[in-house]
Amino acid sequence: MTTPNFGNQPRAHHVRTVIGAALLAATFAGCKASDLNITNPNSATVEGASADPSALQLLATGLLADFRSTRGGLMSTPGILGRESYSFSPQEGRNTTHPLIGIVVGGVQKLDPTGFSTGIWGGEYGTLRDIFNFKNTVNNSTTLNAAQKAAALGLAQTIEATMLLHIVSAHDTLGAITEIKENAADLAPFVSRDSVYKFILGTYDAAATNLAAGGAAFPFTLGPGYAGFNTPATFAQFNRAIRARASAYYATSGGGTAAWQGALTALAGSFLNAAATTRAAFDVGVYHTYGVSPDSPNGFAVATNTNLYAHMSIQTDAQLKANGQPDDRYTAKVRTGLPARTGPVTVDGPTSATSTLGYSIWPAQTSSIAIIRNEELILLRAEAKLATGDKAGAIADLNQVRVNSGGLPASTLTAASSDDAIITGILYEKRYSLMMEGHRWVDMRRYKKLNLLPLDVASGPNKNFVAVVIPIGQAECLVRAKATGDLLGPNGQNNCAP
Repeated sequence: MTTPNFGNQPRAHHVRTVIGAALLAATFAGCKASDLNITNPNSATVEGASADPSALQLLATGLLADFRSTRGGLMSTPGILGRESYSFSPQEGRNTTHPLIGIVVGGVQKLDPTGFSTGIWGGEYGTLRDIFNFKNTVNNSTTLNAAQKAAALGLAQTIEATMLLHIVSAHDTLGAITEIKENAADLAPFVSRDSVYKFILGTYDAAATNLAAGGAAFPFTLGPGYAGFNTPATFAQFNRAIRARASAYYATSGGGTAAWQGALTALAGSFLNAAATTRAAFDVGVYHTYGVSPDSPNGFAVATNTNLYAHMSIQTDAQLKANGQPDDRYTAKVRTGLPARTGPVTVDGPTSATSTLGYSIWPAQTSSIAIIRNEELILLRAEAKLATGDKAGAIADLNQVRVNSGGLPASTLTAASSDDAIITGILYEKRYSLMMEGHRWVDMRRYKKLNLLPLDVASGPNKNFVAVVIPIGQAECLVRAKATGDLLGPNGQNNCAP
């Protein structure tokens, strides 16, 4: 607030102010000094929120908004890297060149650590800082009972583990930072990918324990995207579902059989419905919801986003139904006949192929975006069954999705098929079932198949490449270099030079 400059005001106003000040002083003469200590609503503290029953709802709403704000980044750059999409914005060619061409360092193409492909970091760590404060508020609360504290902590820990899963799935072998320090200026160390996954799984399990002790209801209200999962008991099913995804990621990153068994155990406690045959049953899950101002709109909405294009391989690779028409998932999710666009043209030629395809998944700014759906859980179980020796079970799960979601004939795979052939079948189903949900690039890396992703320009100075990891952004690296003089992470690895 700006202090009034009485010298520049009319004299009459000045007199009224002085009189008012005198009356105010007389009024306060009978008050104690402590009566003047009021909370600044624009500078909330953990202590103040802990003693305010209404503050927890505001904090929980903010935490869920933080969670939602990270969803777009998890879909956009990985979507381009995984050859699901382009961002063809005529006014900003770097949306195409940065993830598809990158820079050359020592004769090797890499993503630019100062460029447009260094997301899935700041937003997640900002959310982790808010989770840290939220947990402190809950633990220090004088108004919540034990069950309410457990429920609130279980929700926060579930989001905490999911933020770290976002980060490690994007940065993979570079590791991540799992510790949030009391003083935000203190730099916590990088830890290895293996340590990050173990921390994530442990956090999901700690959350599940808290949710089990959380009583019948949360001490706050969740949004409509959590319908069916808005009590501690039902939210625990969501926790187990995401835990299964994390277990599968860890299993293919060194966790092995034990992690696959963990995935199966988590799926058994989730909302998995392996008998689903309808679109509604496949789509059961937890969603981020959006709205027009003053809420946040869905930035991928067909109604407003003219830059999002689909990779043409989505069309050419779609398998056919018995009647010769393409996979129902392709038909339902992809728009054809858009005005042709390509990447920016340089002296060496275009930076990517032309596309005339778009997405119809989110028609309006109010369209929801899935966090996790039953369809993914069935395919995660197919992965886990295959990895634990149940080929027939894996094929049955992929066919459940293939036939009922895709409208395709059952796969010709059998128990005599190779593991690689069955993985290829599962990856096809995941590609079309989970289109633009943030999985394709990660899945192809997990199974060491990034070399099978298409290259639009395979040679020349502007040739495309497929990035293996998203680099740590230069801003993070510079802060650490200035503070410690050392950028080395686990095992002496330079985390800022992928």
